[in-house]
Amino acid sequence: QVFAYHEGKNYRTRLTHSIEVAQITRTICKCLGLNEELGEAIALAHDLGHSPFGHAGERGLQNAMKKFGGFDHNIQSLKIMTKLEIHYPEFEGLNLTWEVRDGILNHRTAGKPSTLEGQVVRLCDKIAYIHHDMDDAIRAGILSEDDIPITIRVILGDTCRERLNTLIHDIVEQSRGTEYVRQSAEIAEGMLMLRELMFANVYRNPEAKKEEEKAKKMLISLYTYYQEHPEQMSREYRNLIGCGEDKTQVVCDYIAGMTDQYSMHKYEELFVPKAWAVY
Repeated sequence: QVFAYHEGKNYRTRLTHSIEVAQITRTICKCLGLNEELGEAIALAHDLGHSPFGHAGERGLQNAMKKFGGFDHNIQSLKIMTKLEIHYPEFEGLNLTWEVRDGILNHRTAGKPSTLEGQVVRLCDKIAYIHHDMDDAIRAGILSEDDIPITIRVILGDTCRERLNTLIHDIVEQSRGTEYVRQSAEIAEGMLMLRELMFANVYRNPEAKKEEEKAKKMLISLYTYYQEHPEQMSREYRNLIGCGEDKTQVVCDYIAGMTDQYSMHKYEELFVPKAWAVY
């Protein structure tokens, strides 16, 4: 999630990103004769552990938790599925299969999913965020199609639609009949160049990231407050502490489960004097 929620409701969020990853994943899985439901389950759950404000919030919680093992959204996603969401007391969490858990835990670039469906999600995650972030950046006026070098256009195409088509077809063509999911060397290099372009012009762009430090400090403030006042958390999290769970980790779980809007609301409620609040 590149743009803060309040900068524009039409920008992609972690939810819309996950839906787009699932759509691309099902397309590729269907073409390769893989388990579409498994791929979709991994795709829809892969970013559930993200804190408010995406990677910016993740870095804030990493700072807050650095003395207690840190914070990683991959691990948090798995924790939500296996521990925090309890609908069937006789099972562990949501009783997901090992294959779904493996795919969630290993969806990052450095990950090595054990299933072909997990490998599909790992690639689709990058395809989705590069292209929808580019679309958001173009509409925000940060980037234009003319900023994409001709070397990338020659390899991947001249429009977002053409580039998506190229990347998806390449994975299908290169992976059909093989024991792993892969890209051709040329297309993989083109996607890497496109990703580097996004980092240089969008992900590190001051306009897109100007609110990031505020978001990080806000989550650290909330973390500090709830460490001192755990009784102010919702009942299910207070119950976890009552059952012997470590308070520090429970507070982290509570904040990580907030939406952008809710975290801003709680910060205003706790730290902004009522006479100054804007309603």
